[in-house]
Amino acid sequence: MADLRGAAVLVAGLGVSGAAAARVLLDAGAVVSLTDAAERPVVAELTAAGATWLGEVGAVPEGTDLVVTSPGWRPDAPLLADAARRGVEVVGEPELAWRLRIAGPDGAPAPWLAVTGTNGKTTTVTMLEAILLAAGRRAVAAGNVGRPLVEVVTARDPDGTPSVDTVAVELSSFQLHWSSSLAPVAAAVLNVADDHTDWHGSFAAYRDAKARILERAPVAVADAGDPVAAALVAAHPHPVTVTLGEPRPGQLGVRDGALVDRAFAADPAGEVLLEAGGLQVPGPHNTVNALAAAALARAAGVPAEAVGRGLAGFRGGAHRNVLVGTVDGVDYVDDSKATNPHAAGASLASYPRVVWIAGGLLKGADVDPLVAAVASRLAGVVLLGRDRGLFAAALARHAPTVPVVTVVSGDDGGMDGTGVTAEATTARVVAAARELARPGDTVLLAPAAASMDVYRDYAHRGDAFADAVRALG
Repeated sequence: MADLRGAAVLVAGLGVSGAAAARVLLDAGAVVSLTDAAERPVVAELTAAGATWLGEVGAVPEGTDLVVTSPGWRPDAPLLADAARRGVEVVGEPELAWRLRIAGPDGAPAPWLAVTGTNGKTTTVTMLEAILLAAGRRAVAAGNVGRPLVEVVTARDPDGTPSVDTVAVELSSFQLHWSSSLAPVAAAVLNVADDHTDWHGSFAAYRDAKARILERAPVAVADAGDPVAAALVAAHPHPVTVTLGEPRPGQLGVRDGALVDRAFAADPAGEVLLEAGGLQVPGPHNTVNALAAAALARAAGVPAEAVGRGLAGFRGGAHRNVLVGTVDGVDYVDDSKATNPHAAGASLASYPRVVWIAGGLLKGADVDPLVAAVASRLAGVVLLGRDRGLFAAALARHAPTVPVVTVVSGDDGGMDGTGVTAEATTARVVAAARELARPGDTVLLAPAAASMDVYRDYAHRGDAFADAVRALG
């Protein structure tokens, strides 16, 4: 951390990760300046600690040595473009954290096990955390989930030793774009599907950002069933893939319902990690997530028994295929975290007959392939959100006989212009879904789109759905 003492560092964006980066930089003795589009409440705390608030700026101040950017800032933002022109290095909070890691008693910093992908990142990382804790590691999930990495890697116990010995790291494509030297012990690219092309500019740029997680990792993990992710790891010196079928050597997979390791096991026939029926989260996509988490843990030396205990105790996170309730024989499931077509497809594949609640902000993604793939499962569809018309057009092409109800929603961030709140809109959506559903059906909130046209975030959307379901009685 002494390397940054006296360095002039500009922190661009003061969300959770930006504020955490500023605090750690101040502790490291850096000369910290702050900028954002608006003066957030945290500015008072940071300026009291010695930072300088610049307000909104479009150019890098003279003498700046480093810019630490929020992951939400696009590369073409005027400030970041100016830094590039002037040769000032720009990094994200994960890259800063990597450079500021403190060493443990053995002289080495805590190793990172890293995960990226279009979908499944948070589930896989929290599964990995559960496995590591079951193995007795002082582990934590951080990065794009949980605490900011800069806080985790610089935290010390009262005796001065690092607070963690292994970090399960979730990284988004935005974070990876601004990372240049990360070297996790093992890294996984779960899948790569059309998403965030509005930020990266093209699918190829998005894919290449994901691939950066593998560049310095001794072990590279991917889902064999995802062609883009599998291709990314194919040329790696130590590729490991996971499969829902019988695993081949170098794979983790499924044999008679049990999760089996043939990549790290001493026995060529493989080693059982978890017996059939032991995984408590539904859906084939969650089996893939569990296998990927197991592969990363095994690469870090975690024994099979601890992998099994960690996965058996895992119950999943909020808004990820959660059964909210059953009313009149119909299950109501909240998968609000399905914020793109790829994630929604995995969710829809978990249920045989679905009344689908969909719509929101597609962020440039194409919903046609999803609708074509799931049309046979649909008992009805309820649409809301700004891009509901794109969903309706795809349904007309690929599922013309499926009944579709459109609910005009709060497209301006919670209100629809007539004083209707997001919660009231959601109640109308759930009521429409109830009319379409029959006993045995699943009403599934898997919107395939982002939420910020109507809701604060996906959690607000999921909470509103749960409240509306409970109101049904």
